[in-house]
Amino acid sequence: MRTMLGIVTSAKREKTATVEVSRMWQHPIYQKLVKRSKKYACHYENLEIKEGDTVEIQESKPMSKTKRFVINKKVGK
Repeated sequence: MRTMLGIVTSAKREKTATVEVSRMWQHPIYQKLVKRSKKYACHYENLEIKEGDTVEIQESKPMSKTKRFVINKKVGK
């Protein structure tokens, strides 16, 4: 199972938060660092999540059309 760290960008829906995961990689030709980010809809229950929190998400079975990740724990603010 894949786990990633990300920042909560939206926690307005019930039991669903949007988490943005950023990664840096080096371009193969230009050797420049490139930053890419992707947003994931994540399921959570019994956690106090706010926008701006850093969380750990883990891959899971599909819960709906867009939700395929679960928030494991809150890492920081």
